[in-house]
Amino acid sequence: MSDFYSSMYNPDVLTCLANLSNDEVFTPPELANQMLDMLPEELWHDSSATFLDPACKSGVFLREIAKRLIEGLKEEIPDLQERIDHIFHKQLYGIAITELTSLLSRRSVYCSKYPNSRYSISHFEDTSGNIRYKRIQHRWQNGRCLFCGASQSEYERGDELETHAYEWIHTAKPEEIFKMKFDVIIGNPPYQLATGGGTEENKSATQARPIYHKFIEQAKKLNPRYIVMIIPARWYSGGMGLNQFRSNMLNDHHIIKLVDYINSKDCFQGVDIAGGICYFLWDRDHPNEKCEVVNISGDSINSEMRSLNEFETLFIRSNAAIDIIKKVKRQTTHYMNEIVSPIDTFGIPSKEKGHKEKADGDISLLHTEGYNSQGISFISRDTVKKNHHLIDKYKVKISIMVPQGGEVGIKPENGYRSISTPQILPPGQVDSFSYLNIGFFETEAEAQNLVKYVSSKFVRFLLRTTYSSVHVSKDNFCFVPLEDFTKEWTDDLLYQKYALNDAEIELIESTMRPME
Repeated sequence: MSDFYSSMYNPDVLTCLANLSNDEVFTPPELANQMLDMLPEELWHDSSATFLDPACKSGVFLREIAKRLIEGLKEEIPDLQERIDHIFHKQLYGIAITELTSLLSRRSVYCSKYPNSRYSISHFEDTSGNIRYKRIQHRWQNGRCLFCGASQSEYERGDELETHAYEWIHTAKPEEIFKMKFDVIIGNPPYQLATGGGTEENKSATQARPIYHKFIEQAKKLNPRYIVMIIPARWYSGGMGLNQFRSNMLNDHHIIKLVDYINSKDCFQGVDIAGGICYFLWDRDHPNEKCEVVNISGDSINSEMRSLNEFETLFIRSNAAIDIIKKVKRQTTHYMNEIVSPIDTFGIPSKEKGHKEKADGDISLLHTEGYNSQGISFISRDTVKKNHHLIDKYKVKISIMVPQGGEVGIKPENGYRSISTPQILPPGQVDSFSYLNIGFFETEAEAQNLVKYVSSKFVRFLLRTTYSSVHVSKDNFCFVPLEDFTKEWTDDLLYQKYALNDAEIELIESTMRPME
């Protein structure tokens, strides 16, 4: 009977779904089982243990839990049908995110999309069983949903379309949904929803805000024994409404294991999620000041017990980088985030292109042209909205974007760049919102030395340890030492200054490739 489900799914339809390109990222069965493996073995022999997936898509978590319970409760409930009925009626519960996924989940778990039919392996009196779907409406206020922040213009729609108002996060009292407590809450929640208008320079753009954290916050309200969720690692960087969530997660000693995939393709085949993916185990009854952090990159696995809040609000993903950062901090009092300008140094929007002919008193503007090119035009000094005192300095700029969409497709053995090619803007030239200015100088020689410095593998490695999105900001320079730029710096000099050993040097050299 242990092969009950596997005999009925050959090939596994859930594996096939996980490999499709979809708006929703389906969880492969193999990954679901890796997450379940974090839970104590005793749960699979406990006929009173209850499990909830509040974001059912394919039903893979409930199906794999059922397989384990069917095997683990053999001795307590020898009769197979009695055992199946007990598990499906008393132990497994789900909330589907759409009507379609409710049918898919029931088909996966009950072997029938309608568990009151004769084809269901366990009979229920209604069409839902314990996997419910209820069409929920958003609660609009000023064009946004009060619960999830979705855009009214995007999601106020007819009954023939899904509202994507997920039941689990559209209530202040999630405990009222099933009116019961759960031992385990597990799932792969939806990641984001469109919120409507985007940037200041392009109001017609569509922005998406994360919602996965809301599923975790609701789960914690029920105070289960365990929470296991798989979510984007973007929360490491905060922003987009995630700052408080990040603080709560980093300071939550109930998170006892965190598995981190820098490249989402190592987790979800064929799916690019900027910043990578992570899943975690939250344990109510066994808090620990240190968490087991597991780094997975290709075939490389590195595990270490450490505090998630060791660097306060910033989470360092790489276990191997921790000792290098500590060596830097022992000798450093000032860091480059003190001189890097916030994004939008001069208050000039990305859409600004200036004019082709230079007039008296004009300064030149570096602007974007198309997706991956730049051009020079001319603007009056009055166009600059702020930081006028920086116009006539030498400026070093990089793109605000990590190369190649976050370098998610880069093979580790080929090495990473981390930043775009630095460029010096001479006095009398400024740039638009698309660029990040990382230094301002009176002399060109100092600017050249900064270019060489940030192009070093040492600096780009330190930057990369802070990345969990496709954007680069001044916050990412918080571990990069502020050096004397009247002198030239090389990797060898930096390795020597910060007393890196051979293993640490090899880590940096093997991780970063030379700037082309």
